[in-house]
Amino acid sequence: MAKIMRWILGIAVALLVVIIAVSCFYLRREWDRTTFFESTTINGYNVSGKKPEEVLTLLKDEYTKANVLVTEGGRQEAQWTLAQVGYTIDEDALMSGIEDAFGKQKSSIPVLLDSLMNGNSFEIDVPFQFDPQVLSSTVTVASFADARVENVDAKIVYDQAAKHYSITPEVQGTLLNDSDIRQLVQQSVDAVIGGTEPEPDITIAIPESYYIVPSVLSTDPDMNLKVNTFNAYDKAVITYVFGEEKIVLDWNTICDWVMFEGGQGYLSEEKIREYVMGLAGNYNTIYYQRSFHTTGGNDIVFSESDNNYGYLIDEEGEYAQLLADIQANTQTEREPVYAYSGIGRHGRDDMASYVEVSIGAQHLWFYKEYQLVYETDVVTGCIAKNTPTQTGIFPIAYKESPATLIPSNETNGTKVQYWMPFFDGQGLHDATWRSAFGGQIYQTNGSHGCVNMPYSAAEYIFNNAETGTPVVLY
Repeated sequence: MAKIMRWILGIAVALLVVIIAVSCFYLRREWDRTTFFESTTINGYNVSGKKPEEVLTLLKDEYTKANVLVTEGGRQEAQWTLAQVGYTIDEDALMSGIEDAFGKQKSSIPVLLDSLMNGNSFEIDVPFQFDPQVLSSTVTVASFADARVENVDAKIVYDQAAKHYSITPEVQGTLLNDSDIRQLVQQSVDAVIGGTEPEPDITIAIPESYYIVPSVLSTDPDMNLKVNTFNAYDKAVITYVFGEEKIVLDWNTICDWVMFEGGQGYLSEEKIREYVMGLAGNYNTIYYQRSFHTTGGNDIVFSESDNNYGYLIDEEGEYAQLLADIQANTQTEREPVYAYSGIGRHGRDDMASYVEVSIGAQHLWFYKEYQLVYETDVVTGCIAKNTPTQTGIFPIAYKESPATLIPSNETNGTKVQYWMPFFDGQGLHDATWRSAFGGQIYQTNGSHGCVNMPYSAAEYIFNNAETGTPVVLY
């Protein structure tokens, strides 16, 4: 019996030795294996029986599947792989993580035994490396599917019929900067890659804020200032009346007088004064050299000092009135503000009616609206007594009937029925004490400077010539 027991014990020992030897051989073989143990996963992927190099390829393929999609308004504009936008797996860093996991599954005999029985589940980061030059060469707005829509700037428009300015709003286009889109792609990709789980396609919607804004917006303060200022003056129409001739001053000219400075709009005083000065230069007739065509057919030139009849624009008064008219944005028809004015004009021609006196011919002609209506012989200032009649052009200052004339060297006056003074005590009047007119009477028996006329002539002119009618004496 003892013998049998020894035999059994021997067999048991032998079996135990064999088991131990086989176990040691098996453990040694597993310890030395170059692939991951069964039931091993990395980041959820089954890597059982795979070498680290194979796991590297597996993870590279899985983690670079994602595409980068750029959308605009729900439409896809571009699609790139991660590699095309500069993102590739950092293989050295990833391999280091894989190898670290590989080592952890057999870091000790107990861990080895646990790994053999239960497997392992590892999580490692999958690192990417980035090349900005690749991103720059790939990501361009020009590569988008849809052509870009140009911006339209806000602009000032003028409704000629309504005489009103307004702002046409800007139109936002779809212009983009390459640099902005590249930054958007980089930020979007950086935000999701590099973890332990692979990303699906990365969809990037272009934000509204990325569009290039038009250069000029309808909210532009300078543009709104211009519109408001223009509308304050653009309806002003000042029609200057020079008899039958009219000059229209409107926005076509006034617009050039509007100035802007320091956030304010205003009318240029200098330009308005220049305009008034131009009016005066064109339409002033008094104190200007004047040419006169006589009834006898001669042309006489009166100097500035001899021409005392006509129109003179009051430049200061006209400036103030014109500025007020424009500021009121009004439409008006008027004469300019005159310092002196005649009795009627047709543009620069202001002598449709006048009394003409030829001292040499001792004759007077009276014209009304360019028509000769009366003529008569006269007696002018006495040559012998050195009381000549003043030559030049003068308006009839006033009319008086009857009147008493008192020459400067006499105390007793002379009574006349019709008195029409024109220069320094000289005037047109009747002379009932004379029985003859014309000829050479004025040489020795002329007047004190007045123009003596027959009673009927003086009466006609008095009744038909307005105060202010020019008297031309030569």
